[in-house]
Amino acid sequence: MAIPKIPAVDLTPFFREGYEDEKRKIVDSITNACSEYGFFQIVNHGVPLDLTSQALKLSKSFFESPTEAKLKCCPLPNAPVPAGYNKKPNPSYEFNEFLIMLPPGSDFNIFPADPPQFREVMEELFSQFLKIGMVVERILSECLGLPPCVLKELNDDRSWDFLIALFYLPATEKERIGANPHKDVSCFTIVLQDEVAALEVQKDGEWILIAPQPGALVVNIGDALQVLTNDKFKSPTHRVLRPNGRSRNSFAFFHNLSGDKWIQPLSQFTKEIVEQPKYRPFLYKDYLQKRQGNKSKHVSRIEDEITISYYAIPEE
Repeated sequence: MAIPKIPAVDLTPFFREGYEDEKRKIVDSITNACSEYGFFQIVNHGVPLDLTSQALKLSKSFFESPTEAKLKCCPLPNAPVPAGYNKKPNPSYEFNEFLIMLPPGSDFNIFPADPPQFREVMEELFSQFLKIGMVVERILSECLGLPPCVLKELNDDRSWDFLIALFYLPATEKERIGANPHKDVSCFTIVLQDEVAALEVQKDGEWILIAPQPGALVVNIGDALQVLTNDKFKSPTHRVLRPNGRSRNSFAFFHNLSGDKWIQPLSQFTKEIVEQPKYRPFLYKDYLQKRQGNKSKHVSRIEDEITISYYAIPEE
């Protein structure tokens, strides 16, 4: 049986006036992908390809630099999140990440002197992801049958969005996992991956490869949107499986809610359609803190993590 393919949709019509038929087809395609997989890919998204190419090259150069140089970019002790270089432990190996704390220009941004263009390119990449994130949010509103202003008005604070550069070493004989199976806490995540095939989503107990496509960005649903939609769109379980003989680098942009926002299923998915809410209200940053606690304890199995089910209302 052929392996299902995560669709890639062309967003060109959303940057032009008119083209309503084409836009409707794209919305339908994304709706189906979100319902089936929680993942889709986008091309002609407006993020310059020369920028994404340069960002990947600079990131790879940074992560392959001497450890002493990278450690100079370690997080500041008083930073609200650990922005800067981190070497993340896994039960069997370590991978590297560089969390870019934004908005750009923040005192908590820690960038290396070498490569010299690193900060400029990363901040421009963040700016471009902010723009395409707003486009994706509008499209997802249409997919969900919501008025265009609902998600925008609910989620107009972009100060909690962040960008992470990731670098995975090649697989070893004993370990291939790069990122353990997990779900994202965001509304949605936008991923820029290099040409190394490694990202997989779980569907009906099977792992489906999200093969890199030239110029494409990957989008996946996160826990926050799952709660807001009362499970109409669900946050998918995904992982990174490291290939043999090659390193892999990527970027993940998290389109979040404000941490001070109370989150619960929207009335459009409960009262207005006579459905019971599946989640109790909670403060978004409380959930982020609980998930961060998972990481500090090095929880490696998704069944051992505190997930969004922590706030689920038991069925009667």
